[in-house]
Amino acid sequence: MLQTKDLAVVILNWNGKALLEKFLPSVIHYSEDALIYVADNASTDDSVAFVTTHFPTVKIIQNLENGGYAKGYNDALKQIEAPLLCLLNSDIEVTENWLQPVISEFNASEATAIIQPKILDYKKKSHFEYAGAAGGFIDKFGYPYCRGRIFDTIEKDKGQYNATTSIFWASGACFFIKTRVFKTLNGFDESYFAHMEEIDLCWRAFNSDYTSKYVGTSVVYHVGGATLSHTNPKKTYLNFRNSLFSLLKNADKNVVFKIWVRMVLDGIAALRFLFQFKPLFFAAILKAHVAFYINLPRILKQRKQLPKRARYYETSSIVWSYFIKNRTRF
Repeated sequence: MLQTKDLAVVILNWNGKALLEKFLPSVIHYSEDALIYVADNASTDDSVAFVTTHFPTVKIIQNLENGGYAKGYNDALKQIEAPLLCLLNSDIEVTENWLQPVISEFNASEATAIIQPKILDYKKKSHFEYAGAAGGFIDKFGYPYCRGRIFDTIEKDKGQYNATTSIFWASGACFFIKTRVFKTLNGFDESYFAHMEEIDLCWRAFNSDYTSKYVGTSVVYHVGGATLSHTNPKKTYLNFRNSLFSLLKNADKNVVFKIWVRMVLDGIAALRFLFQFKPLFFAAILKAHVAFYINLPRILKQRKQLPKRARYYETSSIVWSYFIKNRTRF
């Protein structure tokens, strides 16, 4: 039976002294017997010295380079032996009793490999937060969405998603996973650098018959966009590129048709940015497609090596449901 002492809470940091100063105290206060690590991605500020001085119980892992979320965690987790991991963003405030419901759910089901808590908005605590909300799903064409957040429509938390349930993907902002599963799946795909790597990992877990869960009785508050804002075209580039990587790697059947539809829909999204006088975002999508074609041989090789399962999607097209049918709730 897993216990709190079996858990390592690992916070990836890159020049995040201000965030650590603000949010690390809540993690220490509410994490009881858990081990707490700050995995530093070759920061150039004094965040490591600050943690060492002010939070001596926190263990430091220093990566040699800034490999983003994916490589940063892959490198750091090789140095941790705990059977259960929580990958926690540095811009998250945790709450009292956030760990016990999660550990209880892991103990209740051997097949449960990944868990996400309820993620609310730190800046508007009555509402869900964009990056994860109440658990993630994906449509036939690889577009992700969440219970409590579909595209830019974000719901108020009225207790509608309090129950524990199976989900397709868990948010990387607060991501619990069994260590043996993380190792079995070979961790994150480092080519992603950042964004969507947790969806890819959950998709590979799903294809390997593992289960991801949402536990609504565990609550955290997420600032969001603290490292890379949604107004940054680089984020748009990574999201569109990495989403295409995941679709080609992991989708079951008719993948050529699915990729073709995605390209068309992405093109429409790019034109929408252009009409909104956002040429940098338009260029980011074009750049994402070019990068996808360049990486095609490598991804096809990965595809051949990975297992597949049918019916990974909750809806056939979230774009159609949201923009045409005006369905803005899960």
